[in-house]
Amino acid sequence: MSDPVFLFVNGVASPTSAPPVSTLLESHPGAYTTFRTHNNGLEFLFWERHLRRLSTSTNILFNSCPNLLFRPGINLTPVSLQQMKSLEWDSLIPSFVNNSMTKAIPAALKQRKPGTELAFTALVSGNLEKLIPNEKIGEEEIHRVFSLHLHVSLYTPPVFGVRTDGAHLALVGHGRDTANAKYSDWVRMRKPLEKLRPPSATELLLSNDGDHILEGCLTNFFVICRKDSIKDGYSLELQTAPISDGVLPGVVREVIIEVCLGIGIPIREVAPSWSKHHLWEEAFITNSLRVLQHVETIRVPGSWNSLSSKTWKDVMWKEKLFQECPGSITAVIQEEVMKRAKVEGHPVASFIKPQLVTDYNGKMTTSSSRSSFNGGTRMRNKKVIRCDCGDVCGVSVSRTPDNPGRKFWGCPNY
Repeated sequence: MSDPVFLFVNGVASPTSAPPVSTLLESHPGAYTTFRTHNNGLEFLFWERHLRRLSTSTNILFNSCPNLLFRPGINLTPVSLQQMKSLEWDSLIPSFVNNSMTKAIPAALKQRKPGTELAFTALVSGNLEKLIPNEKIGEEEIHRVFSLHLHVSLYTPPVFGVRTDGAHLALVGHGRDTANAKYSDWVRMRKPLEKLRPPSATELLLSNDGDHILEGCLTNFFVICRKDSIKDGYSLELQTAPISDGVLPGVVREVIIEVCLGIGIPIREVAPSWSKHHLWEEAFITNSLRVLQHVETIRVPGSWNSLSSKTWKDVMWKEKLFQECPGSITAVIQEEVMKRAKVEGHPVASFIKPQLVTDYNGKMTTSSSRSSFNGGTRMRNKKVIRCDCGDVCGVSVSRTPDNPGRKFWGCPNY
């Protein structure tokens, strides 16, 4: 990620400069999700899925691990928590996020640079000190107890398919607890693993036995594996650890499973076994920023049990090198995921109020906010012409009064 741009707390811009997102997450307990724009800042990737995941994570933490949701040092008594048992997280969380997004988007779009996207981290955190004992819980009280931190930064997506942009992985630690929820304390918990990171490693993998690979610290992990026996006519299958093994239900992970089932790529939810790495043809990792990144190398320690007392220099590493980067099946999956992203794209402009703009004939017309931006360039009160799509969709144009048959550059409807 590039330097941070903004931090909004409950829809109010922080008066001080925003910290790195890792610092924010270390400073506050809670459930969070990270998402970004694509298509030159015009749409959000899998927006509805992120809202559902954030609601689900908050609900899981509230009911099973409230110490990961609420500020530490507070008495998490059953009485104080019971007052909020009836909360409807599926409606509460989107209202929190949407309130901050409507304030953040206009400011963030002004800062977006060509070739970059906007990355957001939404963190839901609770503070029971603000809960008055025996008070009936209403909307005002909920907004007092819970806060929504929205971190905004610039992000330059890696270009898929460039061999040198592949991931280099190292297996270094045990799987996490409460892995079915995405929570901020994991940023602190994973820090001890850094002493085992080889200099070339771009992501760290987790396993409970040194053989079955669960996921990465920041990613889900997939391999294209040759089958031991061929019974159904396919020689290859996609493997990734099941949620029941203790992995994060990643948004892109969910999309990939749906995509593969839809186009007939065999997929099995089983933790890939290093003991069978000779059968691995391709590998990739996923998260909501990188989307899908092919893997070039994987390192595992020769001795798993003694790993905790070592640094990376003390470890005898075994390495798997993938010859085809990215592999042909990985490329097909990536293409299908991006097709799904286009279908599920949520317009960034939905968080901006409609504005009055002037069309080419000088007539004032109300345009949706989606029509009022092109790559983050505001066009309020500018004289513009209509694109062939029939909308006022940009400022940087190839069409002019002398060349009326050409569409706007960057038109979201093309």
